[in-house]
Amino acid sequence: MSTTQANAPEFSVTEVSSALKKTVEGAFSHVRVRGEVSGLKRPPSGHLYFDLKDDKAVINGVCWKGVANRLKYLPEDGLEVIVTGKITTYAPRSNYQLVVETIEPAGAGALMAMLEERRKKLAAEGLFDAERKKPIPFLPRTIGVVTSPTGAVIRDILHRLADRFPSHVVLWPVLVQGDNAAPQIARAIRGFNALGDGDSVARPDVLIVARGGGSLEDLWAFNEEEVVRAAAESDIPLISAVGHETDTTLIDYASDLRAPTPTAAAEKAVPVRVDLLAGVHDLARRRLQAVSRSMEERQTHLRGLVRGLPSLNDILGMRQQRFDDIAERLPRALMANTQVHRQRLADKGAGLRPALLQSRLQQMVGMVDGLGQRLVPSLQRQVTNGQQRIDQLSGRWQPTVQRRVDQAGDRLTRPAERLAPNVERRLADASQRLEGVGRLLGSLGYQAVLSRGYAVVRNADDAPVMASAGLQKGEALSVEFADGRTHVQVMDDAVGSRKKTPPKRSARKAKPKTSTPDQGDLF
Repeated sequence: MSTTQANAPEFSVTEVSSALKKTVEGAFSHVRVRGEVSGLKRPPSGHLYFDLKDDKAVINGVCWKGVANRLKYLPEDGLEVIVTGKITTYAPRSNYQLVVETIEPAGAGALMAMLEERRKKLAAEGLFDAERKKPIPFLPRTIGVVTSPTGAVIRDILHRLADRFPSHVVLWPVLVQGDNAAPQIARAIRGFNALGDGDSVARPDVLIVARGGGSLEDLWAFNEEEVVRAAAESDIPLISAVGHETDTTLIDYASDLRAPTPTAAAEKAVPVRVDLLAGVHDLARRRLQAVSRSMEERQTHLRGLVRGLPSLNDILGMRQQRFDDIAERLPRALMANTQVHRQRLADKGAGLRPALLQSRLQQMVGMVDGLGQRLVPSLQRQVTNGQQRIDQLSGRWQPTVQRRVDQAGDRLTRPAERLAPNVERRLADASQRLEGVGRLLGSLGYQAVLSRGYAVVRNADDAPVMASAGLQKGEALSVEFADGRTHVQVMDDAVGSRKKTPPKRSARKAKPKTSTPDQGDLF
């Protein structure tokens, strides 16, 4: 061993590692390195571990949790970035690494590439599918707005809503740019969805997430994954209005409706009140026209139906005419019937003996009286039945016909109004004729004969005595006059004289001949 080697100091591994660490950190305390991110890992501790490489070399990179939470852009595999930090060593593995303080994409192309990769990833999960889109309510009562409270966006939205359709607006103030913008926007969307019916703040019917125009970096908060997922998970229909018409962010794909500007979002959220009122008035006018046209068509159809119905005179006229004919023929038929019976009685009486004539006369008187007593109720029943049939027919047809007549006009009501007086007048005439027939029948009864001086002799059994041959001496009789009855007794002289004197019998034979005209007058 040489003297030089023997005099060389000895170092421990730790001492060498510490010396290397101080040397590297002193020489590379602040560097900016450009490279492609590879092997990105984020364990539960919150730190970021990745490799930064180019086509010839690789350097390990680490970003502590506190710095990672403040990063504006989170790195992704394959993204070209520019990192700022310091180089240090890691003694347990004898390697060096870059401790990152900031990360930013290497130009707009890198941002667009990262944005496209994120869009494809979220689209593959189905967050942008059309089936997830919810319809925007036609007339929301409450509108929730997620935007900055100090910018011009909220004023434009309120002004446009006031012009189109004044609505209740609930503002959730958030940052729309910077490191903390994305978490606040996501919390605002989820906070609106968490509201219930019993909360002091009304749950919105539609949400508007809005921001004014800006660069890609200014609008990057609306490209963050947590904001996009919150928009896709929203149960409340969401309208995105970020940037100008040419600006596109990932929240536009996840929202239910995209508006090119915040003002356009307000226009899509509510209709125009003046147009609604005009539409309502137009519908009311059309409804009135439709109702009027329908009523006219129904009236025309009803008039046609009424013209096809039979008139009241056609329905009741034949029955009324038949009733009138019967009522007119009744007195003539009664007189003819009386004449027939009178002639028949005269013919029979001509061949009868005086004793039998008196007996038959009494029988006929009783028969006629009985017929007269039955005839009056029978005629009254016939008149009553006829009137009831007319009433039934009138009661059955009158409501339907009257309703049709009322709808058709006064053309059918005037004959119906003349019908009742005509029926009453004819019934009164029939009643008067019936009373005359009754008086005629009363004059033909045996009571009328008694009033002309005749009398009816009755025995003790109240049977009429037709001849004196059967009377016994001392037999009690009753004689009925027109004003009452009196009791008599048969005497011998009267009986004997009737038996012994033939001329009186001939006189009795002649008596019916002289009384025949009187009996004929009775009938």
